[in-house]
Amino acid sequence: MQISHLLILGLGLFLTACTGSKVTTLGHIERHVARFTDLVPEGATIEKLADGFAWSEGPVWVREGEYLLFSDIPKNTIYRWDEASGIQVYLRPAGYIWSDPPGAELGTNGLVLDSDNRLVMADHGNRQIVRLDATNFTRTTLADRYDGKRLNSPNDLVIHSSGDIYFTDPPYGLADLNDNPAKELPINGVYRLHGDGSVSLLTDELTFPNGIAFSPDESILYVANSDSERPVWMAYPVNADGSIADGRVFFDASQLVQQGNQGAPDGMTVDRSGNLFATGPGGVLVISPEGEHLGTISTGELIANCTFGGDGSTLYMTSHGILARVHTTTRGSGVE
Repeated sequence: MQISHLLILGLGLFLTACTGSKVTTLGHIERHVARFTDLVPEGATIEKLADGFAWSEGPVWVREGEYLLFSDIPKNTIYRWDEASGIQVYLRPAGYIWSDPPGAELGTNGLVLDSDNRLVMADHGNRQIVRLDATNFTRTTLADRYDGKRLNSPNDLVIHSSGDIYFTDPPYGLADLNDNPAKELPINGVYRLHGDGSVSLLTDELTFPNGIAFSPDESILYVANSDSERPVWMAYPVNADGSIADGRVFFDASQLVQQGNQGAPDGMTVDRSGNLFATGPGGVLVISPEGEHLGTISTGELIANCTFGGDGSTLYMTSHGILARVHTTTRGSGVE
């Protein structure tokens, strides 16, 4: 195995990227039902692409250029990975730059591309939704307040075909979470950022709303609640005007937590058939549109988020200090 090294000066972070003909594999894949093979083929392995991160999150595949971007929240960095070059710093600082941070999670979390292929970021450290101009690395703040009060720390986001941005706002970017005096909002909400810049509250029923995704036809909005006391994924019907109706528990991971599996409902992605690939207790839980747990992809580490990339049939996973992938039989939603 050939190893290329990237030393990040000033942060003391030593990253390794695995390249060459020999592949480093890790973890295991659990198959709960026979049809799981229709999604992840027999013999599929989990490949480690790089390691050495503090807490990797928010992956997004950039089709124009064929590369992956993802956040390392505590290190305040967005990294780029591609097959030829491995790991490179894409943006640093990714979030907070001042000397009095509100918490330890300074950087960005969830990343997504808008219809013009511009990077839109859930900026944990600066407590806002931001769009990046990649030509000169300047930023435009899209939202930083609701009802006149500062957001907590936007965590994850998804863009509707209308252009509206749906995002979650737990307190993870704040030291002491809900008890931080800098927390201005009494709730941890799920919000909709409209095209005119206004922000509306969709729901405040979840204690720690986290990952968020649409079903392929955008009729359902899925939201993860990363609370060990109520580790659930909710499903909210999306109305014609973009608002949501009352939600239902789509999948309850309480039993998985009770069995000692590490992790909580976090980031997720959806394939073209509507199956959720949802990070949670034990790894990436693959859940059918009917709420059946079909199988689990486990790297052996806590997995924060995942996304489909390449031609749409590769699942990339940000797993604590590791970037990993597995080749699938299915393809991501929206990939032609």
